[in-house]
Amino acid sequence: MSVNFRRPLISGNWKMNHNHFDAIQFVQKLAYLVTKEDFEVVDVSLNVPFTDIRSVQTLIDADELRFQLGAQHCHFEENGAFTGEVSAAMLSKLGVKTVIVGHSERREIFGESDETIYKKISAIVKCNMTPIICVGETQAERESGATEEKVLGQLRSALAQRSPEQVGKFVIAYEPIWAIGTGLTATAQDAQSVISAIRNEVLVLAGAEAAQSVRLQYGGSVKSSNIAEIMEQPDIDGVLVGGASLDPDEFARIVRYRLLA
Repeated sequence: MSVNFRRPLISGNWKMNHNHFDAIQFVQKLAYLVTKEDFEVVDVSLNVPFTDIRSVQTLIDADELRFQLGAQHCHFEENGAFTGEVSAAMLSKLGVKTVIVGHSERREIFGESDETIYKKISAIVKCNMTPIICVGETQAERESGATEEKVLGQLRSALAQRSPEQVGKFVIAYEPIWAIGTGLTATAQDAQSVISAIRNEVLVLAGAEAAQSVRLQYGGSVKSSNIAEIMEQPDIDGVLVGGASLDPDEFARIVRYRLLA
């Protein structure tokens, strides 16, 4: 399952950073740095805070930019008495294309369960958006040899009873928890090993066509100094970038990784 014909997806996860004024300046500068030729070979999503979405959407539409607008979270219900929450349907109306779901910070800090994540994926799919499904292990789980057990368990829960056609359109991001925001990163070979196991599990769960078309990202202290080696791996189809996505110059270098090889 190592023949890579999938279009790479470079996703920036701003987390709780950049107000809408900062967001406008960021997108304007990034649009200057990333060329038409870059968009011929790579997709770029900007997964921004809720308060930035309308501003970024307006800029993308007005200037006909090719960035995909993304969100970082949603609720699984379409509407209701859920103070402070935002539904997938609301995001879809704003032109959002991708939604991060199951990020370790949502799981660990906010207590989101596999069941909640499953419901959120269903809501995202119902609204014709693409989920970026995050899976990953802690340092303790890695040291005890439980990486695949943890990661594939999360994957099975997320993909249960979904059609091969649905699964093939998903993005799955392997983000080892111990490498998020720590400056540590899995080696490219370690990332490839786990992501290859994910693709093989998709093969078992959803069949060969889904396994070949699903896009698999790596996330965890990705930066311009390691992006080229990461993207050389046969099963890695992109990256989910945290801190380095907050600097338009650095993020542009990551988007243009092919020039760093």
